[in-house]
Amino acid sequence: MRVPLTWLAEFVDIPFTPEALAERLTLLGMEVKSIERRGDDWRDVVVGELLSVEPHPRADRLLLTTVTLGSGAPLRIVCGATNIAVGQRVPVALPGAVLPGGRAIERAEKLGVESNGMLCSGDELRLTADADGILILPGDAPLGARLADLYGETVLDVDVKPNRGDALSILGLAREVAAATAGAVRPPDVAVRETGGPVADRLRVEVEDPRLCPRFVGRWCSGVSVGPSPDGVQMRLLAAGVRPVSNVVDASNYVMLELGKPIHTFDAAAVRDGRIVVRLARPGERLTTLDHVDRELDPEALLIADPDGPLGIAGVMGGAASEVGPGTTDVVVESAIFDPVSIRRTAFRYGLRSEASLRFEKGQEHGLAELGADRTARLISEWAGGSVAVGRVDTAPGLPGLARVPFRPARVDRLLGASLSADEQRGLLRRVGIVAEVAERDVVVPIASAPQPRSVTAAAGDALVAVIPAWRGDISVEADIVEEIARIHGYDRLPTTLPRTEMPGHRPSPLQLRDDVRVALAGAGLTEVVTHALVSERHIELWSWRTAEAVAAGEGPVAGSPVRVTNPLSIDHGWLRRSLVGGLLDVVSLNLRRGRDDAAVFEVGKGYGNDGGAPREWWRLGIGLTGAFDVPAWNRLARPADIDDLKGIVEALARRLGAAGPVFEALEDEAILHPGRASTVLALGADGGVAIAGRLGEVHPAMLEAWGVRATTVVAELSIAGLSGGQLPRVRVAAPPRHQETVRDIAVVVADGRPVAEVAGAIGAAAGELLESVRLFDVYRGAPLATDERSLAFRLTFRARDRTLTEAEVDDRIAVVVAMLERAVGGRIRG
Repeated sequence: MRVPLTWLAEFVDIPFTPEALAERLTLLGMEVKSIERRGDDWRDVVVGELLSVEPHPRADRLLLTTVTLGSGAPLRIVCGATNIAVGQRVPVALPGAVLPGGRAIERAEKLGVESNGMLCSGDELRLTADADGILILPGDAPLGARLADLYGETVLDVDVKPNRGDALSILGLAREVAAATAGAVRPPDVAVRETGGPVADRLRVEVEDPRLCPRFVGRWCSGVSVGPSPDGVQMRLLAAGVRPVSNVVDASNYVMLELGKPIHTFDAAAVRDGRIVVRLARPGERLTTLDHVDRELDPEALLIADPDGPLGIAGVMGGAASEVGPGTTDVVVESAIFDPVSIRRTAFRYGLRSEASLRFEKGQEHGLAELGADRTARLISEWAGGSVAVGRVDTAPGLPGLARVPFRPARVDRLLGASLSADEQRGLLRRVGIVAEVAERDVVVPIASAPQPRSVTAAAGDALVAVIPAWRGDISVEADIVEEIARIHGYDRLPTTLPRTEMPGHRPSPLQLRDDVRVALAGAGLTEVVTHALVSERHIELWSWRTAEAVAAGEGPVAGSPVRVTNPLSIDHGWLRRSLVGGLLDVVSLNLRRGRDDAAVFEVGKGYGNDGGAPREWWRLGIGLTGAFDVPAWNRLARPADIDDLKGIVEALARRLGAAGPVFEALEDEAILHPGRASTVLALGADGGVAIAGRLGEVHPAMLEAWGVRATTVVAELSIAGLSGGQLPRVRVAAPPRHQETVRDIAVVVADGRPVAEVAGAIGAAAGELLESVRLFDVYRGAPLATDERSLAFRLTFRARDRTLTEAEVDDRIAVVVAMLERAVGGRIRG
C-alpha cells in the first residue's frame, strides 16, 4: 500500500524522518519496500504570477503571457491553455527544467515569438489528472518558490501482510505508528450535515442472504454536481496510486484508502424506485461491468440489484449502466459488509481482483459500514455540493460484542525469553487498542484455532483477558497476543537466550538407506538421473513388467491398474509411470542422439497404481548401462556393458547393505528383456528377510527398436528393503581370524547352460562349515571341451576358527566336493 506521509500525519504525530519511520514500521511487521519522493523530478519548476494574458499575434489558439517570479525580469511564455487569467499563480517550468518522464524544457520560438519556459498542467507534473488546463495554484503560494517544496510528497510503499486487512488504510497504519510512539490516533470527522428529506422516502434495501451480506448501510445524496475533485484531493489520490475520476467517485476511493472501507456509488436515476436487493445471480443473467465487458453471471456471484436486474457484482465491480457520470444529480452510497470467501471466489472467477475486493477478502470490521457511509456522504457534499438525506438505511444496526482472548503472562515470558511483568504487558497491548483485564475466575485459554482447536485451563491469578478491538479480526488465540506483545516491545529488544527445554535425542534420517544407495552407485561410476513420473500411454504399454516379482521386506508391491491424469499437460504426460525402465531408456536415447555412446545411469523413484480406487506407490531402484562399461586405456580395450556388470553392481549393493550374496536365476518369459540374457535376483538380509529383489538383463532388441534406441542396453529394476524409508543395518565388527586360511582352486566342467549359482551352491553344500568363501574367477570355452560345455574355475577358501587346518583335512573336503559336483550338477574336474 502506498502511504503519503502528509495524509498519515493528519491522523497521528510522526516524530521520525521518513527513513526512521520506515525502519520502525518494518520492525512492527509492516515492511516498507521503498520510499518515493514525489517532486524530485520537478527540476527548475517554480511558482509564478500572470501579469498579462494576450492573444498570440500569429495564432488564434495560442496566448502570449507575461509571468513574474517575484524577482528578476518578467518572462514571456507562449501558452495554449484557455483557463488562465491575469493575477493567477501557476507552475512555471524554466528553461532547462526537466519534467516527469524526462521531458526537457528549452527556450523556443513559436510562430515568431520567443517562449522562455512553459506553464504546466497538473497532468504534466503528475500532480492531478487534469490535462486540459494549467494548474491554478492558491493565491498565497509564494512567488519563486520551488514547486517541490510546496507540493512534493514522501510516499512509503508498505507491504501489508495478508492477515492484517485492518492495516490496508491510512487509519490502520496510523494505529501502527501510534503503537510505536505511544501516541494518539486522530480519526477523521464523519459527522454529516443532513439537509435533505428522510432517506426512507428515497431508498430501500433488501438482503436475501444475511450470511453473504451481514450489513448494508445506504446513504442518499441529492443535487450533486459531478466534476473534478479539488486539486489537493487529486494530488493525494495520485500519490496513493489511485487515478482521480470525479468528485463523487473520488470520495468513495478516498474513504477506501483512508478508512480501509470499500464504498460504491450509484447513479440514483439507474436504481428503479430506489430499491436495492442484495442477492445471488439468477440463471442467464448478464451484466456489463465498469470496464465495459459484458459478463455472464455465475449463480454463486453475489449481486447488487434493483427490480430490473443487476447493478453490480458485490464487492468486486459495479455495472456500467449505474455508473456515476457528468449527468448524475442524485447518488446512492453503498457501504456494505460481505462474506470474504464469497468475494474471493467471485473475484477469482472473473479475474477482477481490485483494491476493493482485496479488502473485502480479508474481512471487514462490522462498524466500518456505518462509518464509511457517513464519511463518504460528508465528502460528496463538500466536494460536489447538494444535500444529504436525513438518516441512513441500515440492515443490521448496532455492533457485535468485542472478542475476549485469555492469555497467561508467564507463558508470554516463556515464549519470548523475556521478563515482562503483567503490567508491562498490559501497557504494551494498550498501545494497539487492546485492553487486558484481570481474570476473576478460572478461564479457558485458546492455544490453537485450526485445524484442530485446542485450549488449556488457567487459574484466575495466572491469566489476563484481552478485550480485542473490533478492527483486529486476526487475534483469536494466546499466541496472537504473544505476537502483539513482541511486536510492540520490539523484536530487536528481545534477549537472545537459548531454550531451557531439553533437546530431543538423535533421530536417524529415514532417508539414510536411500542416500547410501545413491552414494554407493555414484562411487561405482554411475550417474544419477531424475526422469518424469508423468509419461505417455505408449510408455505404459511397453515398459510395464509382465512377470510376477518378489518384493523386499517392508516395501510396496506393484499393484493396481495404471493411473490416468485427468488434466494432463500434454499427450506425453497423461499417465503415471509403473516402472523406471522406460525413463532410463529415454535418458539412454537422448545421450545417443547427442553423440554420447557410453552411459551408466541410475534412478531412485516411484511407480504408481490404482488398486480398487485406492492409490498405491512403490519405491524402486532402476539401473541402465549402454556402451563401454570399462573405458579404453593404454593397457586395455573398451569392454561393452553386459548383464555381468549389472550382477556385479547388485553384489556390491548387497555388501553395502549387509545382505547375503545375491542369487540369480534365469528369467525367460519377460517381454522387456532378451531371452537367455535375463535373470531375477534375490538377496537375503541378516534377519532372514528379503533385502534385494528384482529383475535385470539385456533389453529385448524388439523393444529397443520400438523405442528408437540403436545400442545394446542392460537394465535392472530392484526392490530394496528400506528404500522407501529406512536406515542401514547396524554394522557388527568381528575380530580378525587368528588362524591361517587355506586356498584351493578347482575347475569344473559342466553343461554350458548350467547356472554358476547352482554350481557354487553345490560346492558350498559339500564343503560344509570349513568353507569360508567360494568365488568364480574364470570361465573357459573351447578345445578340448565339447561345444556344449564350459569350464568354471572357483577359488575355495577354507578356515577353522579354532585351529589351523591340515592338508589332509582340506583334501578330504575337496574330495567330497568333487563327488558332490558329479552327482548334483553332472560336473567333472577339468584335467
